[in-house]
Amino acid sequence: MKRTEIVSVFQKKAFGLALTIGAASFIMAQQKVNISGNVKDANGAIGYASVTFKNQQNSQLSDAALADADGNYKLDLAPGSYDVTIEAVDYKKFNQTIRVEKAGPIAPFVIVSNGNANLNNTTDIQGVVITAASTKPYKVELDKKTYDVKSDLTAVGGNLQDVLQNVPSVSVDTDGTVSMRGSSNVRFLINGKPSALLGIDDGANALQAIPADQIDRIEVITNPSAKYDASGTAGILNIILKKTTKLGFNGSVIGTLGYLPKTNLNTNLSWKKGNWSWFLNGGGGYQEGKNTSRNNIAYTGGNIANSTQNSETNSKSENYNAMAGVTYDISPKTSINLSGNIRTFSNDTDNPIDYYDFNRNGSVDFTTRNSIGRMTNTGMQGDFGIDHKLDDKGQNISGSVSLQSNRSNNSNDITQITNSTLDYYNFTRQETKNRSLVVKLDYELPIGENSTFNAGYKLDDNQNDYDNLVLQQNDVDTPAFELPTFTGISKYNETFNAGYVQFKSKLGPIGYQVGLRNEHSKIEFSYPDTITGNIVAKNKDYNNLFPSVFLSYDFAKNNQLLVNYSRRIDRPRSWFLIPFFSFNNSRNLFSGNPDLNPSYIDSFEFGYNYSKSKLTINPTLYYRKEKDNVQMAVIQSTTDPSAFNIKPFNVGNEDRYGLDLNGTYDPFAWWKIMGNIDVFGYNTKGDLYIDNKFIQSYNGDGVSTRMRLSNTFKFDKTLSVQIQANFRGGQKNASQDTKSIYFFNLGATKTIWKGDGTLAFNIQDIFNTRARKSTTYGPDFQNEMYMQWQPRQMSLSLTYRFKQGEKVEQPKRKQDINSNSNGGDDMPPM
Repeated sequence: MKRTEIVSVFQKKAFGLALTIGAASFIMAQQKVNISGNVKDANGAIGYASVTFKNQQNSQLSDAALADADGNYKLDLAPGSYDVTIEAVDYKKFNQTIRVEKAGPIAPFVIVSNGNANLNNTTDIQGVVITAASTKPYKVELDKKTYDVKSDLTAVGGNLQDVLQNVPSVSVDTDGTVSMRGSSNVRFLINGKPSALLGIDDGANALQAIPADQIDRIEVITNPSAKYDASGTAGILNIILKKTTKLGFNGSVIGTLGYLPKTNLNTNLSWKKGNWSWFLNGGGGYQEGKNTSRNNIAYTGGNIANSTQNSETNSKSENYNAMAGVTYDISPKTSINLSGNIRTFSNDTDNPIDYYDFNRNGSVDFTTRNSIGRMTNTGMQGDFGIDHKLDDKGQNISGSVSLQSNRSNNSNDITQITNSTLDYYNFTRQETKNRSLVVKLDYELPIGENSTFNAGYKLDDNQNDYDNLVLQQNDVDTPAFELPTFTGISKYNETFNAGYVQFKSKLGPIGYQVGLRNEHSKIEFSYPDTITGNIVAKNKDYNNLFPSVFLSYDFAKNNQLLVNYSRRIDRPRSWFLIPFFSFNNSRNLFSGNPDLNPSYIDSFEFGYNYSKSKLTINPTLYYRKEKDNVQMAVIQSTTDPSAFNIKPFNVGNEDRYGLDLNGTYDPFAWWKIMGNIDVFGYNTKGDLYIDNKFIQSYNGDGVSTRMRLSNTFKFDKTLSVQIQANFRGGQKNASQDTKSIYFFNLGATKTIWKGDGTLAFNIQDIFNTRARKSTTYGPDFQNEMYMQWQPRQMSLSLTYRFKQGEKVEQPKRKQDINSNSNGGDDMPPM
């Protein structure tokens, strides 16, 4: 696309995008009590100290205050446990944990000089605007790790898929497949629950439809507790969207231009006054893409000795999303919330595929297949919730109801020509409808100072309808007719009922959390038999218990051991069960397997967490044992030796073990390093037999590696640059050998307009090396494959922020000329 066309597209969409708004997630309000206190040192009061109270159970209940000239402060807090942090110029950073029970004064905090303070000089004061220091890129909690999206400069102006490439313990394959510790069975949640924002599937298209600037943080839950769904054997990724507790009106607008041609415009708005809180987010964008794939297949039998397949798919996509929500405090103890969202996505593709078949008699057949396709997807969701505080000690009950619907239409017009002769025209149409109801009820009971009991119930009811139609026309003069193998209506209904209990406590340095979850699954599905046309109905019904245990031992503050265990399940997805062939590529046909059963996994972790001001390190040893794991069988067609049928099967067991090491190091105030290394081993055992005939073996073992290293440099108060290196080691078993991948990303941000604006530039895959190479082995063939999902991309983004809450003025001591200060305060933390 030419530059003028890019600008034209941007102008055409800008007005509509600017008016598209939506809501961030609701904020649960709780009754607060007024507390007061004082900050001092050995000589008396310390004025103008920053005092932060971080709630240990709910970060949204955290607050901060600025002490006055006499060290006094006041603020309103919900009862609970808080980590208190105090920062003052020329004083060491102060940390302490306290319990807030009722209104009134609390004990004074005594802080210590850093050795540079002139404690007798308190007269030279000047006012400056103070900005809160940023947090670490990620933090470790008892049952999860949290990644702060704001620390990622390479994803500014991008989408959820770009963000996930940089999350520790997570990797994104070249086709958009997300995996954790080498396993792709990942469960996605939005604000703690399934969401229509991700569509019916969680593939690359869905991930690209959520803008990065609407994401606040990502919770990486590698071993979920009983409170979470048991599905997803690799773990859970909980995407937390932005929200705010600032009073008044706040907002930001971000626009992006990029290449391959890309335009985005998104807004984030909020308003809080009295008992009302409103949240509005939304936007949209346009993007072009290019997917390149090549296959070289050698056959050991049949007339064809070798064949090659070359394809370059060009796509144009548009996405829009809007969210709106409101929270209202009915009383100091009760609040209700209502929110809704809508997301639309469309994608137009032009997919030519060239086949060269080299026959054993020396002849060559050339086939060209061109597919013009269009996919549209619309997802809608409405949520209602209520939060009620039963007493002033933290006993709370909350409930929510979520109604979701998703509709997808996929059409392709296909022409296939062999040796200049028309084979056929194909017209494919697929409509998919999903409707779901999610009901949740959660109860929390604090017991004493350190203990909490939780219980809850969840109903998740889903209905999926698949309407497939494939027509074929052999020439322009004959009418089109249906292909029964690919045509028919399939239905899939699933109902999950789940309940859990969980208890969390601490005995001195030992913390523990135990839980038990019960899930009952009822699945019914029907499909037309491809031979007789009769409707085949099947059902599956199973009940399972899922225990979880979490232990921690604190050697000292920010220095602890973590041990945990949980049992998980991988339920087959709907399209994995329905035995209907896809038809986008006649030589690679996927169909489900109605006899597919769930896989079960026992997961163990042993971790260590060490955190100081400059260094954070979190190594974790893990072991997962999976029973009846699912493998994709690539079976050569009996009717067309150049075609392959792909089908999932339960094949044997798999053991996976490894070391997942995350860390950050800040050598200087202007340099931050963040790294992630995952070294894992795997041992797969299983042979596939169909009708007592051996098909292929999946036996294999080996060691693979995932590595990521990012360096962030802050050249001054306004300019930061981040360079990121990624490496994904190869992996091999009896049926496939996947080669290593490496690639580099670059990001830079520049603060402008006195802090109200940010200019960002990034390049994804600087050297254009992010491509997958693999070899698949079958009984009678060997297929060497190359695939690049997207080539190198770059973008430029501009963010404008307005009315970011009330700015806090904090006095600052002028530097004493007799002190030993090195002037480090002139460069704030990144």
